Amino acid sequence: MLDAGQDDLNTRIAGFLRDLALVHASPHARYAYKRAARAILALEQSADERVRAGTLRDVPYIGPATERLVLEILEHGTSPTVERAIAGSGGAEAVEAARALRTHFLSRAAALAILRRPMPGVVGLEHYRGDLQTHSEWSDGSASLSAMARAAMARGHRFLGVSDHSHGLRIAGGMSMEEVARQHRAIDRLNRRLGACFRILKGIEANLRADGGLDLSLDERRRFEIVLAAPHSILRRTEDQTARMVAGVREPGVHVLAHPRGRLVTRRGVSANWDAVFEEAARHDVAIEIDGDPWRQDVDHALARRALAAGCRFALDSDAHSGRELMYSECAIAHARLAGIPPERVINCWSTGDLLAWAAARTAGSAGSPAAPGNNRVDGTTRTAPE
Repeated sequence: MLDAGQDDLNTRIAGFLRDLALVHASPHARYAYKRAARAILALEQSADERVRAGTLRDVPYIGPATERLVLEILEHGTSPTVERAIAGSGGAEAVEAARALRTHFLSRAAALAILRRPMPGVVGLEHYRGDLQTHSEWSDGSASLSAMARAAMARGHRFLGVSDHSHGLRIAGGMSMEEVARQHRAIDRLNRRLGACFRILKGIEANLRADGGLDLSLDERRRFEIVLAAPHSILRRTEDQTARMVAGVREPGVHVLAHPRGRLVTRRGVSANWDAVFEEAARHDVAIEIDGDPWRQDVDHALARRALAAGCRFALDSDAHSGRELMYSECAIAHARLAGIPPERVINCWSTGDLLAWAAARTAGSAGSPAAPGNNRVDGTTRTAPE
C-alpha cells in the first residue's frame, strides 16, 4: 500500500521544476518550467514508466531541458542542476518558503495508485455516489447545468451538488438571490427530465466572512438543499483564525466546511487550531471537505486523519468548474483512503434520500450529534456510523 510517507516521484520532479521556475533569470523559461511541472503532475503514470517506454517527450510541454532534469532525478534522487541554480541565484530563502507550502500534495499518478490498492473498510470509488462541490456557468464555471449533469452521469454518479458562489463573492461571479431563483427553476426542469435515476441538488458555496458569519442570511440558506461554507479571504496572513472557523461551523444551516484552509500549492491558507475546529464540527454535525482540486487538496490526508479522530463526517468533492474536472474527486478519495476514512463517514456515499434527509434536519436545527441517518446504505448494506 502507498502510505502517507511514501515517495511520490511525479510530485518530487514537479517540485524541482517549480524551484527552477522560481530562480531562473528568463521569464520565458520560468513559464515553461511551471507548465512542465503541471504536465508531470497530471500524468496518469509515474515519470519513470514514461522514461522506460520512451514516451516522456510525447507529453505536451515536456521538452529536452525538462527531460534532462527528469533523467537526472531518476539517477540521483535529486537534481544537482536545480540545486546549483538555486545556490547561484540568491533565491534560496524563497525556494525554501515555496517548498514548505507543497506538503502532502499528491500527483494524479499517485492518487490513481492509491485508488487501485485494496484497502478493506476504507472508502473507495465503488462507494462514491456523487459530488457536492461543483460550479457551472451560473458563477465561475464553464459548463451548463445540463452538461455538468451529463458528465456526472457518465461517471456513474447518482447525484450532483451544483454549488455556485453566493452573492458575497462577486469576483467569482457570485449569484444574486434573483439569479438563484432562476437557477433553481432550471434545476427543477432538468430534474423532471432526468427522472428518478439522477438528481441535481440545489447547493451553494457561501462565503465565510472574517468574523465567521456567512454572506447569506438564515432565510436565504433555507432556499438551498446543501450549503457549503468556505473562506475566500485572509488566506495569506499568519494570525490565528480559530474563532472564525469555529463560528462558521456553528452557523445554522451549514452542512459542509469547504476547503477549510483555503490553501493552494502557492498559499498556506488559514492558520487555526484545527483540532478545536474539528471537535466543534463533529459536535454540530458539519462535514469537513476534502477538496480534490489538484492545486488545493484541502484538507490533505494528514489533517483529515485528525478530523477523523475528532469524529467528523467528510465530503469528498472535486470543486469542478467543468465536466472534465469532475475527475478531481478521485484525488479527494485518495486522500481519504490515506487517512483511513470508512465510507459511512462520507456523505457522498449515502443515498440521495439519506443525504437530503440529513441536510434538511441540519437546516432545521435538529441535527446535533454525529449519529448517521438510520438508513445510511453503502453498497447495499446498512451501516452504523461510529459514535
